[in-house]
Amino acid sequence: MELTTLLLVFLFLLIAYFFYSNINPFEKYGIPYIKPVPIFGNMATPMLCLTSFGEMVQKVYQFNPKARYVGFFDFNCPTVVIRDPELIKDISIKNFDNFVDHRGFVNPENDPLFGNNLFSLHGDKWREIRNLLSPSFTSSKMKGMFKLMSDCSKNFTDYWIEESKKGPVNIHSKNAFGRYTTDVIATCAFGITTDSMRNPKNEFYVLGSKSTSFQGLLAFKFFLLRSFPNICNFFKAKLIDSKVEKFFQKIIRETIQMREEKGISRSDMIQLMMETRNKTSQGTRLTIEEMTSQAFIFFFGGFDTTSILMSFVAHVIAANPTVQAKLRSEVDEIYKKSNGDPTYEMIKNMEYLDAIINETLRLYPIAPILDRICTKPFELPPALPGGKSFPLKKGDCVWFPAFGLHRDPAFFSDPDEFKPERFLVDSKSLLNSPAYLPFGIGPRICIGNRFALLETKILFFHLIAKCTLKTSHKMHLPLTLDKGVATSAKGGFWLVIEPRTL
Repeated sequence: MELTTLLLVFLFLLIAYFFYSNINPFEKYGIPYIKPVPIFGNMATPMLCLTSFGEMVQKVYQFNPKARYVGFFDFNCPTVVIRDPELIKDISIKNFDNFVDHRGFVNPENDPLFGNNLFSLHGDKWREIRNLLSPSFTSSKMKGMFKLMSDCSKNFTDYWIEESKKGPVNIHSKNAFGRYTTDVIATCAFGITTDSMRNPKNEFYVLGSKSTSFQGLLAFKFFLLRSFPNICNFFKAKLIDSKVEKFFQKIIRETIQMREEKGISRSDMIQLMMETRNKTSQGTRLTIEEMTSQAFIFFFGGFDTTSILMSFVAHVIAANPTVQAKLRSEVDEIYKKSNGDPTYEMIKNMEYLDAIINETLRLYPIAPILDRICTKPFELPPALPGGKSFPLKKGDCVWFPAFGLHRDPAFFSDPDEFKPERFLVDSKSLLNSPAYLPFGIGPRICIGNRFALLETKILFFHLIAKCTLKTSHKMHLPLTLDKGVATSAKGGFWLVIEPRTL
């Protein structure tokens, strides 16, 4: 959809708001809520780039510390923000059947590439596809992909060592790590070899970055579709460009044809989906379009979010020399034992690197909120002592404020400080806490979290083994979150990489 059409849609929304904006459901039940403003509800500050999205979530979380939940207006959609971790656990696990779905915003008929993927699917269709894809992300499958990831991380590290022979090199971290994640996903999910470091203009990387960077026009389209789906559906609005859709369909179709003709079999997502095509009518059968949609969301989820995670991890390592020194000791020990070629188990069991990544995800959760839609009527306990229960009806939305929970001193001491040691002292308890939600919680937890963590760990093993990371003069210090809806650093992520003297 062109910019002119988007502006016309927005003007239409301004008019439509006054005719069918939702009535405030919170006052009747005595639920604390933040007074909304027209059109934006309570979303004005990040949408107008006055604060970061995470800061807005934290402000909502802190609005009434005595309440188990508070009322919020996501544009014109009344939303219940759950503050109580135990209530989050009840909703997402114990009563999951009442909250199966994410909030839908893309019409599959208008935008099949995004509308038919695992994140967007609802009900029984989601269960079918989740069960189909889950075997792609088991420990055994991760072990099978490990060598491919390791080769990509070695290539990444060698590239920057070569680039820095004439002196330390300043890199735009997000851009660099995006090229690495492109190569990993291309080889592990699509069976395609790319070298986005030396060929940054390859179509896979260019179209991937174009379709996953939630800034500017794409961010505007996303929030229009998400907040006013019925109106956007009338205008047949699409989030994903048709060129991107055709490109990924072409890749899937050609990959399937090549594997069938040459009898090639790989332990990846496409292979699992191909196998469903030969099942009887009792099994789940996927069309090329459906297979493309699932493969694309794997790329969509892994390209941008994982490269952002890596950017934050690189920054905290560079900004904390004592942390980097301790990590280097762990890396060097494994490097020596493995002669520079660590096994899957060695990387998986790196406790301090684990702690660094877990603490980074606590301090900078990539998704500041998680959402669920009520699929069956459900009654929330009173928000405040002595108050009324709050009935949720089908279609009502709840949020889990990850950013607020992660920075609450009731759950994490000195919450604004980077302390990876907390995950060494009490790792099991913290990782299983409903107050720690970097990848979600319950049956709809991110299906690719093991993949993201493994590709991050193997990358930093090879980087720290051969390089020293330093903060760049281009980096805004101390790190502050960028204002707007995307999770990023003010001024972008910048890093200096120097070869180690071994």
